Amino acid sequence: MTWVRKTIEWGLAMALVMAAQSNVRAQNYSCNSISTWIFSSTPLEDIRAESAKGSGVIVAATRAVVVQIPVKTLEFERKLMQEHFNENYMESDRYPYARFKGTLDPGADLSKDGTYSVNVGGVLSVHGVDKQRTIPCKLLVKNGVVNVEAQFKVACADHNITIPRLVFAKIAESISVRISGQFHALKQN
Repeated sequence: MTWVRKTIEWGLAMALVMAAQSNVRAQNYSCNSISTWIFSSTPLEDIRAESAKGSGVIVAATRAVVVQIPVKTLEFERKLMQEHFNENYMESDRYPYARFKGTLDPGADLSKDGTYSVNVGGVLSVHGVDKQRTIPCKLLVKNGVVNVEAQFKVACADHNITIPRLVFAKIAESISVRISGQFHALKQN
């Protein structure tokens, strides 16, 4: 296991510990099946991939959010695309996770049912490169469950993802990303 993987796992473990130890009045939430879709569109080719193996935690007391997606779990329409994506572009053995660690803005009350449009400010880490980002999210809180949806773009150049000139016309410079997850309340002791 690489130091990167250990660091990411440690970060998620710390978020879970914080969730378990935080203020009893504030509920905390986790999801082990975050769905992720990526899409690249050019005049020559559309490329799609998806995964339902992301995980995340929302710590209500601090409004902290941690999400991580195992890169190799993204499945493509064609296996050759998946192989090139993992080996040539994302170097998934070296950088096994894409992750986001941030804080929800105070526009949502997770203890009350409702639909909230909020921003999450923090650091997006892809391909070993951290970038400060503000990502708009839609939260639907109902019966103690927080449904999270977000759509944003990731510029390949921002994360040192090199696209060879030979295939440049087939892969967009910015990849569209959509995530969706149903965060359930953690049991409090």
